[in-house]
Amino acid sequence: MPRITEWNPEDSAFWEAEGRGHAQRNLWISIPCLLLAFSVWVFWSMIIVYMDKFGFTWSKTELLILPATAGFWGAFARIPYTFASSMFGGKNVCAFTTAIMIVPCWLAGTALQDPSTPLSTFTLYAMLSGFGGGAFSASMSNISYFFPKREAGTALGLNAGLGNLGVSVAQFLIPAAIFIPLFGGMGGGASVPMPDGRALYLQNATYIWIPLLAFFTLLSLWGMDNLSSAKQSFGQVAVIFKRKHNWVMTVLYTMTFGSFIGFAFSFPQLIKIVFDPKLAGQYAFLGALVGSLARPVGGWLSDKFSSSWITIVVTLTMIVSPLGIIYFTSPGSTSFAGFLAMFLILFMATGVGNASTFKMIAQIFSAKKAGPVLGWTASIAAFGAWGVPELFKWSIESGGNANKAFYWLIGFYVICLALCWYFYTRRNAEVPCH
Repeated sequence: MPRITEWNPEDSAFWEAEGRGHAQRNLWISIPCLLLAFSVWVFWSMIIVYMDKFGFTWSKTELLILPATAGFWGAFARIPYTFASSMFGGKNVCAFTTAIMIVPCWLAGTALQDPSTPLSTFTLYAMLSGFGGGAFSASMSNISYFFPKREAGTALGLNAGLGNLGVSVAQFLIPAAIFIPLFGGMGGGASVPMPDGRALYLQNATYIWIPLLAFFTLLSLWGMDNLSSAKQSFGQVAVIFKRKHNWVMTVLYTMTFGSFIGFAFSFPQLIKIVFDPKLAGQYAFLGALVGSLARPVGGWLSDKFSSSWITIVVTLTMIVSPLGIIYFTSPGSTSFAGFLAMFLILFMATGVGNASTFKMIAQIFSAKKAGPVLGWTASIAAFGAWGVPELFKWSIESGGNANKAFYWLIGFYVICLALCWYFYTRRNAEVPCH
């Protein structure tokens, strides 16, 4: 599709006659591209659950380095990606971010067939898979330009929520795919026999994404648009760093998305350490699934009601639910069902909050500035993919459980509650988001 030179979604006549069709097409191509990017970003969270069966002998805490590394570099990649769509065009950036994911998939799949591969090599490949996490900032910034403010919450919620499903898709598909010789000789053929007679093809955890990435790269080049009206220089975009509310919303979005992605990276290994490795393969995908599906609902609620009040309710839920997790993992009341239920409530709250905070950004900033702010807040929040696993790693090493980590998170959530109330929710708030 050519570059679109005139774009005004706030004009109802233009929107109904021409704008909606273009916007919807770009949205529905963006979603699967973002879903695949998330799948590649988080596949280490599932791969490490099975690496010991394939002959890799590192400790549980050493294995946590891989998802933490992917998380950190995914967050770091979001910083330049924040400005990419404005500077180079949304279609061009989407095609690039989708295609580049083929590289870590191929390299990691090859390395997984050799148990003598050093941890440092896997750490490098985890860094490369971080580009999948970076795609989120470019995608959200791009989609924000296509829709009028009155529909921004729903559109951004769909893009992010269904894109976030890549986390649960990876955590659901990988346990099934690694037991099937999907690619025959082309996939290397390396396998490990299991006690039940099945063969384990761990390389499939990365190879399965390659054909899909190739297809959607071509689809994005064919069907997406570049908007001339969205093009801005770095200097024009960088003005957001002088805006106080850019920084406040960065903290609030770190609370919601930083928690969501950090928990998604940590959840399988937490289940494995606290309960049973088999349960990790069966239930780990549910957390990200619930959080991802809750995000479009949060977008719809934020379009209909007060986005700041929804964020307040979300924050209160995020303060209370970790206390339930701590209770159900204590020695006297160990209950996987209770642990799972409280964690799913926590995931649901993060999903709704991801959407409500993005809606707040769309209300606080002009259309030109909302896109870069969305990208910037997402880039900083994504460091939760590194920080939360590291926090759990420290808590487990120092205390034998995850309780210390949850108490620190609760303290952070209380601070976020105060910020949301003071700046956006109370009577006479600086920028009421009602």
